[in-house]
Formats: sequence, structure tokens, C-alpha cells
Amino acid sequence: MISEHKNRQSDWPPAVDPAELEFQRLKTVIHEELIESIDLSLVGEIDEERLGEEIRRLAAEICADRGQSLDEAGHRRMLEELMHEVFGLGPLEPFMDDPTVSDILVNGPYHVFVERNGRLEETEVLFADQQHLMRIIQRVVSRVGRRIDEVSPMVDARLPDGSRVNAIVPPLALDGPKLSIRRFGATPLSADNLVANGSIRPAMMEFLAAAVQSRLSFLISGWAGAGKTTLLNALSAFLPVDERSDVHTSELPSHSFLSFPVLCFKHNI
Repeated sequence: MISEHKNRQSDWPPAVDPAELEFQRLKTVIHEELIESIDLSLVGEIDEERLGEEIRRLAAEICADRGQSLDEAGHRRMLEELMHEVFGLGPLEPFMDDPTVSDILVNGPYHVFVERNGRLEETEVLFADQQHLMRIIQRVVSRVGRRIDEVSPMVDARLPDGSRVNAIVPPLALDGPKLSIRRFGATPLSADNLVANGSIRPAMMEFLAAAVQSRLSFLISGWAGAGKTTLLNALSAFLPVDERSDVHTSELPSHSFLSFPVLCFKHNI
């Protein structure tokens, strides 16, 4: 297995750090051995904390055996990332824990982008290969009770925290699997926030507030990420208190605090 692992060096894609790719592929080998070593009978018998401790112990043993080329810092990183592989979303887990990341875009195993403060930036994160990326996509999709494979190669769903997930795999994705995760902030922006950060002028917010309170219908449109849902959430503050319970919803994230009456619609252009 190790010799096969080393022979993959000739398959390195261009413009990718060979040492980082070697690290990821070594992690894949260790992860596979770790999964084979786990006593599945314990999964339903012990609590999650004890299970995590047991898997960390096994990972440390296998890492010490297989990762002899790693220094102390490399061992620590390997162990941490192995826990992400088992319990989280692998290389993407740090982004899921980062509140400044609003979008995660995976354009193949060697091109991972994130959006922070409205700016898209390419990261140094990469996957070992397309199979590694496919495994993480299947884990993301399984969290919402969906499947993705050759028969059902495209998924559009929401994670429990309200994040929007889009994934596409072969045969629809001709050059390999792709994944995007649109995340939402823990605290929705209010009307005052939108005015303060310059997203909308005070006079326009006053106009929209008056339109909501007057029960007028209007259209909110924009491209993906333009802020349609954010604006709808902010406008909910202007709904009469006694009318906020008897309403209908349209395309809202699952964590929205309020629903909206049919007075406005979102439309992607």
C-alpha cells in the first residue's frame, strides 16, 4: 500500500505543492486503515465523547506507524485532520468553524475557494484526489438524508444550520465532482445594520418599511449572493406584531426567526 502511495507522485497535478499533496494522500492511507481498525460494535454502545477518545487513540497509533516521515508538528496536524475526516467534513471542517467564511466553493480536488467579507479567495486547501472529494460530498449530502451517485448526480439541499448545499458529480460533472456550501451568519443582519454598513440608503429603507407596513406587494430580485434573503429578514421587523404568526414562507433558510406574508417574492436573475 505504501509503495503504491509513493508511486502516485507522478500523478501530481500542476501548480500544487507536492509536499501538501503527499500529506493528503498519506492521510487517505491512514484514514482507510483507521476505518478498518474501528470496532463498529462499540459505535452504538458508548457515548460520542468516549468514541472520539477511542478513535483518537487508534489514529495516534496508526499515525506513529505510518507517518514516520512526519515531524512533531506534522503528527499533530495529521491527528487533527484525521478526526475531521472521521467526524467532520475533512479539509473543509476549519471553514465550517470559521464565522468569517460565507461561501465554500470546491472546483475539483485541487481548487478550493472561500468568500470572506464579499471577496472570493483561493485557499491552499486541497483533497488527495477526486475519490477523497467524492467521499466528503457524500458525507455532506447524507447529513440531510439525501444521496448522490451516478443515478442521482446532483443535489440541492440545506444543512441543519441553514447552509445551502449544491453538489454535482459525474456523469453530469464532466471533469469531476464539484461542491458549494453557502453559509449564513449566526445573527441575521437587521435593517439598522444594512443602513450602517452602506448596503442601503436610509431613505430607501424607510420607503421599504412603509411599503411593508402598508401591505404593498413588490419584487426583490438579484443574482446569487446579492442579499435577497438578508433583506427579507431585515424587513420582517416592520411587520405588525399581531400578524407575524399567520403567514406563508418562500425560499427562506431554516434558521430564519420570522416568516413572511405573501407581500414580496425573491427571484434569481
